[in-house]
Order: sequence, then structure tokens, then C-alpha cells
Amino acid sequence: MDPPFLHELAKDAIATWPDDTTNVINHIVTNLTATYGTKHINTRQDEWVFNNAGGAMGAMYVIHASITEYLFIFGTPLGTEGHTGRLPFDDYFHILEGEQWAYAPPSLKKEVYGPGSVHYLPRGQVKQYKMHENCFALEYARGWIPPVLPFGFADSLTSTFDLGTIWKTIHITAREMTRNLLVGKI
Repeated sequence: MDPPFLHELAKDAIATWPDDTTNVINHIVTNLTATYGTKHINTRQDEWVFNNAGGAMGAMYVIHASITEYLFIFGTPLGTEGHTGRLPFDDYFHILEGEQWAYAPPSLKKEVYGPGSVHYLPRGQVKQYKMHENCFALEYARGWIPPVLPFGFADSLTSTFDLGTIWKTIHITAREMTRNLLVGKI
């Protein structure tokens, strides 16, 4: 997948469906399916799971998962704050609704990202972030994905003890990664 293509797709969806996140997501998934086909895109738009990682809590819908890429919607209507994690890949956070703030020392200023903007986090860098109420984003990661899976489960294992969500997340992610491997997508 191509980050500039995803950015343009996100902006087009926002322009076509202002203030309607459900249809923004549908627009994105419909276009991705037309571009990449159902063999690479999970079209089950009702397949949302909680996600607790880096101290932040929201929900996610996995659109694509392979061992070298993932694409999902992440957000919450309530707001959340946390640590990005020091990721072994480049991360592109396309804001679809709401506002995200980010901060990294030694700067004393916050970064502000609104609808249509991209919060780019290069591999190995780290930030604190806050998603305000009603903030949803299309998150794309490119690089070696398996090492970051423990980051996605650590809070659930050590804090929330939400084994049902862990199981559902593992099931969806493994299904999508396997499905992509079977058609030659690593």
C-alpha cells in the first residue's frame, strides 16, 4: 500500500462524507476493496475490538494485516491518551474525525493534527499522544509487524485482564495475516 494514496483516499472520504465517520470508513473500505480486492481487504466493517496499548484505550477495525503491513481504523468517542510505543516500522496516522495532539521532548510545544492530516511517526521514534473526544484515524504501518504484537497485548495482559478481547484480536489478526500469506502477500 502507498502512504500518499491512503492520504488522498482519507481526504476524499472526509470531503465526501463530512461529519459522518461511518460513511467515511465505508468509503475507504469500498475504495480499498476496488483497488486491492477482497483477498487483501477485510470487509467485515462490524468487526471492531477494544485495543489497550501504551496506556491508551480505543477500538479498532482491522482492514488489512500481513507480516509487513497493517491498516486499521482506531479511535474512540470518549477520548484517550497514551504512549506511541517505539515501533520497528513507519507509522502513518490519518485523522478522519476529531483531533490528535502529540508531543516529544525536547520540544515544549504540542503538535496538533485534525481531519485530513497525517501524524507520521518514523520507525524508532516515540511520542506521547492524546486523542480528543470523537477522534478516529486510519492507521497504516509498513515494516516488520510481528515484533510489535506484544505491545498491542501488554496492557490487556497486565492491566485490564480482558482475555476475550485478546483472543478476538489474535483471531482476527492471525486470520488476516494467514489469508494474505496464502495469496503470496508477506
